[in-house]
Amino acid sequence: MPERRTVALVTLGCARNEVDSEELAGRLEADGWQLVEDAAGADVAVVNTCGFVEAAKKDSVDALLEANDLKDHGRTQAVVAVGCMAERYGKELAAALPEADGVLGFDDYADISDRLQTILNGGIHAAHTPRDRRKLLPISPAERQESAAAVALPGHGPADLPEGVAPASGPRAPLRRRLDGSPVASVKLASGCDRRCSFCAIPSFRGSFISRRPSDVLNETRWLAEQGVKEIMLVSENNTSYGKDLGDIRLLESLLPELAEVDGLERVRVSYLQPAEMRPGLIDVLTSTPKVVPYFDLSFQHSAPGVLRAMRRFGDTDRFLELLDTIRGKAPQAGVRSNFIVGFPGESEADLAELERFLNGARLDAIGVFGYSDEEGTEAATYDDKLDEDVVAERLARVSRLAEELVSQRAEERLGETVHVLVESVDGEEGVYGRAAHQAPETDGQVLLTSGEGLSVGRMVEAKVVGTEGVDLVAEPLAGSPSCSEEAGR
Repeated sequence: MPERRTVALVTLGCARNEVDSEELAGRLEADGWQLVEDAAGADVAVVNTCGFVEAAKKDSVDALLEANDLKDHGRTQAVVAVGCMAERYGKELAAALPEADGVLGFDDYADISDRLQTILNGGIHAAHTPRDRRKLLPISPAERQESAAAVALPGHGPADLPEGVAPASGPRAPLRRRLDGSPVASVKLASGCDRRCSFCAIPSFRGSFISRRPSDVLNETRWLAEQGVKEIMLVSENNTSYGKDLGDIRLLESLLPELAEVDGLERVRVSYLQPAEMRPGLIDVLTSTPKVVPYFDLSFQHSAPGVLRAMRRFGDTDRFLELLDTIRGKAPQAGVRSNFIVGFPGESEADLAELERFLNGARLDAIGVFGYSDEEGTEAATYDDKLDEDVVAERLARVSRLAEELVSQRAEERLGETVHVLVESVDGEEGVYGRAAHQAPETDGQVLLTSGEGLSVGRMVEAKVVGTEGVDLVAEPLAGSPSCSEEAGR
């Protein structure tokens, strides 16, 4: 009997890429490939690249080169690039990085098994020619669903699944294979983006916005819950636009309560929200639905009106602060995070001071700060009033220092709060760590539990915050809480 072909998936970038990798894993496993964790033990190493900013692109290239080194002293015979960087640059990446044996675009995902087999056999699959994926779907959102079947939408999965991919005990899910045993999983709500932010190239290689149907999202969530997942995080380029191409811009408000009722699920989290698109009804659902956490990942980017207009965005400091007041008026413990760009072309000292005014008043739980750099193909790259690199670096350092102080202060405000912690790691030496409702995976800090006796990964623990370590919390499990009592009785 021939030895099974082995493949390892190395994922970089955001949670959306993680979903795409699990779809690729599902396709490959369904076609007989054996998935292994360590690239050194795989015939083919598939690197799911990120193409968002220069630092992410560098990380992707480094990962490809590292995987290529395995060919000299490991089992690995081929290294293949997929993901956003591969889609965005195609032939250009293949020419610049001959160490990659293949550069596959999104259109290759449906035939990933054949593509890898061809490359493994020494054949050549020509790298694709990049194109503006916004042009693949109709301009009108209402007309897109009819055309969606003909367009590759990573992470959406096919409707016809091979037997055995999803468990027979529950509803069938989109083709997907979990790559770790985490109690948390991301679920793709939509793909693409219709916004035209002047600094962002994502719409050109991810395409126009298109929603997944609610039944697909529900079925996938049910399947994940059957696999032991306790928390799902809904991801897309812009979750506040969900449903607009399905004829109902408020579809998320009706979907969230249905997701919260899925058996076995403890938490539903929504990421990637646009401040200008936040609706009162959506705020109500996010702050009042059991198991839907009051968590707001709001893409502010800046708060000075002039800078926001140059970014092709909307809002200002006072309107953003009013939005946060509205949220906290309904859920005082709500978690809020955001990212900001400093040093944008034309940003003045007054603009920077306005951003600092917002940050000081916003009480954000987590803050990401990035220095502006040109992204090819974007409108901002053509602007004339660029700041010197040393000015951008100084402003980045200045705002980063402020952000670090502010998130530490916000963590201290939570002293004495009761939080519900999802346990994610239990280690005899390191301790027991998890996340509270205001903390998303990998981005917003974590909670160290002072006692882990009898606890296991995937348990929900009620605890009191007794200390802080920067953005992280230290919490003491409450004796007699339902989660602790249930665990102790096991």
